[in-house]
Amino acid sequence: MSRGVLGWVVFILFSLMLVMVVMQNLNKEQVFRYDEFLAHLDDGQIKRVVIREDAIVGELKGPAQSQGQNLNFKVELLPGSNFDRGVLANKLYEKGVEVRFDNSSNYLINILISFIPWLLVFAFIWFIVLRQLRGVGGGPGGMLGNFGRSRHRVTTKEHTNVTFADVAGIDEAKEECTEIIEFLKNPKRFQRLGGRIPRGVLLVGEPGCGKTLLAKAIAGEADVPFFSISGSDFVEMFVGVGASRVRDLFKQAKENAPCIIFLDEIDAVGRKRGSGWTSGGHDEREQTLNAILVEMDGFDTSDQVIVCAATNRADVLDPALVRPGRFDRQVYVPLPDVKGRLEILRVHARKIKLGPDVDLHRLARGTPMFSGADLSAIINEAALLATLANKDAVEMSDLEEARDKVRWGRAKKSRVIDEKEKIATAYHEAGHALVQCLLPDADPLHKVSIIPRGPYGGASFSLPEKDHNFYGRKWLAAKLRIACAGRIAEELTGYDINTGASSDIRQATDTARKMVTEWGMSDKVGFVYYGDDPARHTGFLDLPGGHEYSQTTAQAIDEEVRKLINEAYEDTRRLLEENRDKLEAVAQALVKYETLEAAEVHALIRGESLRRPTLADLLDADQLGTSASTAPAKPRTGPALPQPGLGSGPLPQPG
Repeated sequence: MSRGVLGWVVFILFSLMLVMVVMQNLNKEQVFRYDEFLAHLDDGQIKRVVIREDAIVGELKGPAQSQGQNLNFKVELLPGSNFDRGVLANKLYEKGVEVRFDNSSNYLINILISFIPWLLVFAFIWFIVLRQLRGVGGGPGGMLGNFGRSRHRVTTKEHTNVTFADVAGIDEAKEECTEIIEFLKNPKRFQRLGGRIPRGVLLVGEPGCGKTLLAKAIAGEADVPFFSISGSDFVEMFVGVGASRVRDLFKQAKENAPCIIFLDEIDAVGRKRGSGWTSGGHDEREQTLNAILVEMDGFDTSDQVIVCAATNRADVLDPALVRPGRFDRQVYVPLPDVKGRLEILRVHARKIKLGPDVDLHRLARGTPMFSGADLSAIINEAALLATLANKDAVEMSDLEEARDKVRWGRAKKSRVIDEKEKIATAYHEAGHALVQCLLPDADPLHKVSIIPRGPYGGASFSLPEKDHNFYGRKWLAAKLRIACAGRIAEELTGYDINTGASSDIRQATDTARKMVTEWGMSDKVGFVYYGDDPARHTGFLDLPGGHEYSQTTAQAIDEEVRKLINEAYEDTRRLLEENRDKLEAVAQALVKYETLEAAEVHALIRGESLRRPTLADLLDADQLGTSASTAPAKPRTGPALPQPGLGSGPLPQPG
């Protein structure tokens, strides 16, 4: 029943009840004593009378009838009262009163009539409200009885279309999960030598790495029931509901063994106990966690039930939850390397039509630190871009634009930029690109652009030749110099200091501080860790700015950080001053073309000139009716060097 119909039903029932109460009050008779009744009889005011076992009821007559008053009356006869009905009847006949005898008792009828409004109210509550709650809650217990029921979803092999063939880039994690499925399919093989199957498997990894996808693949590969539930589904506003749902979930799992229970985002209920404001024994989250601990540790060795959980915050989980015997295995699902990214791109590219120029290996190289979800978004965005451009297939340019869009945001080509800001941005990005090309320890340049993208006014993109499992000191030093290059390039052209290098400054400071405090790359501070330790955080008792070292050590750390950045700044200034002509050539080309590929930047560094047509050349060729390939590029003079103090500064740039 919809909410509108339910409202009309409530309105009609209460209206009927109100009408009945009013009518009952209007028709309510006057109550006389027996002597008063006899007095009215002697005065000839009685019109008709009904003599019952328990009362005498009747109607008055006389001038009162014309005044619209209530003429009904009633004389209550107490049980055991003695009066001669025959004498009363003769007297009534002598006065000309209509007399009728009723030997039935009306006690029960009167009681029922007085309770009719209340019966309507209770009937409405029972048949309307409770039935609605039962329909919403489901099951025989209704909504109130369903609070303690688990809200899991049961998935079987027939209900999902995800298999291990759809999971790529995490081969080790797939092998671990393959063993889990083998445990469930053939448990006697592993119990032959006295071993037992694992009770729990914890999937740990960054967001978007494929933990939930891996769980779906387990459901698709295993021929057993798959109970999936989120950690937040255990907690409600009612105390004890989470623990009740845990017990109900594990009870149903044992009844359907062998099976798999998947707890997604288990950190919602599995956080460390005894921290924060709600550290008492009545904390709902802690009761739920205690129930999970008891249920997992209560499995018999013959119970073929495996608990699989996923989280990206393994550092906040309670130690009792991750100990052997509960979660026996912790499977780390890492960000994919270049080989894994290539496999993931191939999996997602099977669903779209690719052009002949698509190089997925190049795209995989150009997406370091991208998760599986990011790579899936790149393929999808490229397909959308190609569709909007009315292309027959997805081209490499669509994939690269989709990659930049996923990481940095959509390109704002229609944005009106002041000419001075455009020139300043060009020199800023030219400084980044030039230093990146000149330093041998830096990652190779991919392209550089001054088209605003997201919150940035321009960007320089690198194309790592391999993934970095760790960072060398020379690579970090090159990163510091690349970050300093944008500000220095603007200073060399005479621009005033502006806010365009804010993100570069943050990036350089963060890198230098980690080199000193976490990575032991300072001779003065030494081989000591001074970074922030998450294990020291205990909730609301944490004080901001608290450190476990002295003020003298803090001053030494600040001095070493400043020393690293100053050295990088001076080396970068010297490098750009020695290659001032190359900086000028790259900046002029950026102003003209807005985006340069790595090969074009290297050509400009070698002193060559670019001959590809600009957008204005293409428009002129279209007006003349010639093709862009045959139309020669018009000689265009680049903008002159800006005068000192005239620039208003570009937008913040990524390093």
